[in-house]
Amino acid sequence: MKPTVTALLFLLLAACASPRPGPDVVASAEQAVAAAEQAGGDEFAPTEMRFAREKLKSAKLGLENKKYEVALYLLEESEINSELAIEKSRAAKVRRQVNELRKSNEELLADMRSTFGDDFK
Repeated sequence: MKPTVTALLFLLLAACASPRPGPDVVASAEQAVAAAEQAGGDEFAPTEMRFAREKLKSAKLGLENKKYEVALYLLEESEINSELAIEKSRAAKVRRQVNELRKSNEELLADMRSTFGDDFK
């Protein structure tokens, strides 16, 4: 009876243990960080980039220490921070373009007013 209970207990504990995530999960987070770097995240979203890198590093430590649930959570957070950095970079680039176009329009308007007078609209 005792060996059966012990075996069942071990099976139950094994079922509760988190399985080691595949290498593709870490690679996915690393690719997300690289994509954010390419999108200009270091320039336009430095805080998010720092968080993404820190979480990725912590997740790798968690995997080494067999804290798989925590590591998976940190990998997801790293990817989310990377995606946020990408979107912030895109928004900043568009904002920069809008400002350049606005400045160009103001210069054109000033040229038109100097050529045609203040009544030009």
